[in-house]
Amino acid sequence: MSYPDPRYFGETGELNGILRQNSEPDLKIGTGTQVHYLATGASTNGAFGLYRWEMGPRPSGPAPHFHRTMTESFYVLSGTIRLYDGDRWADGRPGDFLFLPEGGIHAFRNESGEPATMLILFTPGAPREGYFEALAEIAETGRELTPQEWTELYARHDQYMV
Repeated sequence: MSYPDPRYFGETGELNGILRQNSEPDLKIGTGTQVHYLATGASTNGAFGLYRWEMGPRPSGPAPHFHRTMTESFYVLSGTIRLYDGDRWADGRPGDFLFLPEGGIHAFRNESGEPATMLILFTPGAPREGYFEALAEIAETGRELTPQEWTELYARHDQYMV
């Protein structure tokens, strides 16, 4: 494996770092999940998206699914999060990491009854905030989607349920 082709061709470097200090969440989904947009695809020029996902004590998390256009990784910061690698479920604890290449079936759930936090990394940096915000709006309004509407929402956001 080699380094990718250069993307910067200057000789002196740039003063263009982005510091994000600990702050309030960018999004709340339902009553228990808070999402921090640490780095979006837009802020990283499409390189990656990194989100801190804080789950409340109530059971929550997506059913098994995969993505066609991006990888997804999970790094557990606190609590216990059930991680599914497409073959089996395992209790993810602080320091545990799961990587899924494109097409990798996966899921996660907090079933511990306690809060839990993890980092979610997408490469390249797809606009996942749109998907998260759609989920938040559905939870907030109580709107019920038909199976067809769920399928269309998932397809717009590269999410294929299995």
